[in-house]
Amino acid sequence: MATADVKNEQGETPNATDNPAPSTPEQPTDEKVVRLKQAQKTVRNYAMGSMAVGLIPVPLVDIAALTGVQLKMLHKLAGVYEIEFSKELVKSLIGALLGGVIPVTVASPLASLIKIVPGVGQASGTISMVVMGGAGTYAVGSVFVEHFESGGTFLTFDPEKAKGKFKTLFEEGKKVVTRKKKDESANPSTNPSTNPA
Repeated sequence: MATADVKNEQGETPNATDNPAPSTPEQPTDEKVVRLKQAQKTVRNYAMGSMAVGLIPVPLVDIAALTGVQLKMLHKLAGVYEIEFSKELVKSLIGALLGGVIPVTVASPLASLIKIVPGVGQASGTISMVVMGGAGTYAVGSVFVEHFESGGTFLTFDPEKAKGKFKTLFEEGKKVVTRKKKDESANPSTNPSTNPA
């Protein structure tokens, strides 16, 4: 069956670019929704895992271990979003992101160093680092997920622009990890460290 050419007033057949379809906001595909859920789950899992880093009794070793956890998380997110990963670049981006967030970056080393004080210092330093580590990892991961979702890469990430969002996500992360700690305390069977199955 042949199709008739539609002609405009000038007798010409218009092509598709003459009258572009009205632009509509891009709807997320099932693939994008699945990818976002996978990325968010990755961030939550690494945030919870990084809480264990705060239990390391040696001051400042916990901070080095936390950086390693965050690098692994971002490497995994790079795989989810099929983005090229460079350990050195990502390490510098994390440092730049955290570098300008004074209360966060000062609090973590102080929480770590307070472990030096016998007795009370060890307990309070550990509790602080557990929450700080989890919240910081949550915020780092969430900032990058938002950036990747908008089509960004590690090369286009601007730590200066992300610092405000990071602070907001850090506060959100503190609530998330504190709630998770309370849930695990109330129901030890959901805590993977007490339930080896």
